[in-house]
Amino acid sequence: MAPASASAAPPVGARCAVCRGVDISVPHQANCSHWFCGHCIVGVWLQGSVLRPSNCPVCRRPITLLVPSEAASLLRDEPEIAPVMNRIEQYNGRFAGVPHSMIQWLLDQPFYMRRMLAEFRDTRQEPPSSFKIQVALAATLALVYLASPIDLFPEAFLGCRGLLDDILVLIVAYAFISAAYRDILVARHAT
Repeated sequence: MAPASASAAPPVGARCAVCRGVDISVPHQANCSHWFCGHCIVGVWLQGSVLRPSNCPVCRRPITLLVPSEAASLLRDEPEIAPVMNRIEQYNGRFAGVPHSMIQWLLDQPFYMRRMLAEFRDTRQEPPSSFKIQVALAATLALVYLASPIDLFPEAFLGCRGLLDDILVLIVAYAFISAAYRDILVARHAT
């Protein structure tokens, strides 16, 4: 498994949302952006139904992906941390690849956008080349469509409503990039 992005660390003074401990042990960030001790969030999952994703104790959204901090990734082979990391990989393997509702996708976007932008800025670990190619292709196709005089809804006839197709193209390009990045996170952190 590749180490997480350098910016993937809990904010200074952050507390685990389960145990409220000042030092988050084996930090993991959920797709809702809340931070947890690895053993705490595994305990929440094992106390509930192991057949469905746990809900975040803070915002009650389903947790469909748990991403370890850089420190947790580096310590993954330590004897006391390995069982927690293995359980979290098992959790991600079970729930990260399941289809999600459109609302869940929209709510997860700030999490993916922050991580993706941080990963592009991080000089120690770059995103995979295939992802960079996908981003470049989606951005290029969107820009070509926006720059071309051919429109599904021409602005000359429809005024501001003619911008709807341009907005739709940007949304589709963003959705494609977001889905590709989520696939990368799932591949990194699920078994």
